[in-house]
Amino acid sequence: MILCFDIGGSRIKAALSRASALDPLGDTPTPKDDFTAFTAALGGFMRDHALRGIAISIAGVVDPDTEALRVANIPCADGRRLGPELQAALGVPVLVLNDADCFALAEARQGAGQGHRTVFGVILGTGVGGGLVIDGRLVTGPGGYAGEWGHGPVTKTQVEGLTLPEFRCGCGLVGCLDAVGGARGIERLHHSVTGDTASSEEVLTRWQAGDPKATRTVLVWRALLAPPLAMILNTVGASIVPVGGGLSNVPALIATLDSAVREMILRRTDAPLVVPAQCRIEPGLIGAAAAGEAAFG
Repeated sequence: MILCFDIGGSRIKAALSRASALDPLGDTPTPKDDFTAFTAALGGFMRDHALRGIAISIAGVVDPDTEALRVANIPCADGRRLGPELQAALGVPVLVLNDADCFALAEARQGAGQGHRTVFGVILGTGVGGGLVIDGRLVTGPGGYAGEWGHGPVTKTQVEGLTLPEFRCGCGLVGCLDAVGGARGIERLHHSVTGDTASSEEVLTRWQAGDPKATRTVLVWRALLAPPLAMILNTVGASIVPVGGGLSNVPALIATLDSAVREMILRRTDAPLVVPAQCRIEPGLIGAAAAGEAAFG
């Protein structure tokens, strides 16, 4: 069996993977500031299970060369070689993966990506993330940043007849999709485009009701995201793009992005390409389990 964890800033979810079937074990609060307590929280789920290893999905990036983790919302784990340190403390092999990578792997194995050779999983949540799976295997690359299409100074400032400000991203760069493509990005865009302040939920509800201001905001959002996403798909050859995160709960928004992207890629297709994810429950655990099965044999 493999013990799997999906670790967020507030909760740790756990499950046992038995021959690719998940057996949920419940959850517990995440000790964010005490690494000893953090380790103990994970160890509390080990009990008497005979384990081949532990696979962890976490909202951070693991450098594949140094195994150092960068995670903003769990300070006690930031900068640590989390895998080796937990392995030494818990006595079993530990695999640590980025949560967007686990999402992409889950979709490739059990979701919208089934039957597709190349899957580019996209997260449109608070910000923008992603993961790339080719032939059933995660692509990580130097530094572990493969698939992180939300970062890089690529956004346009002249869009839909408007001049937009250059939004600074949390990574320190200016012009990242992460600053405009997620829920907080829609709110920034709406204020910039209309002068109004509204939550992303309010903007999208008004857009679906035909409100002209909200419609303007969504057109700008789509014009910013579709071109770079189309270029990525031309580059990696993905034939499906499952979308997770909070914005994926608005199917009409994903459909309008899909329509724009399919007009920009070289491979013409009438079939939907950018689609809502199908693994709506525990993709982090599903992806961690799949990666653990491959890593631990």
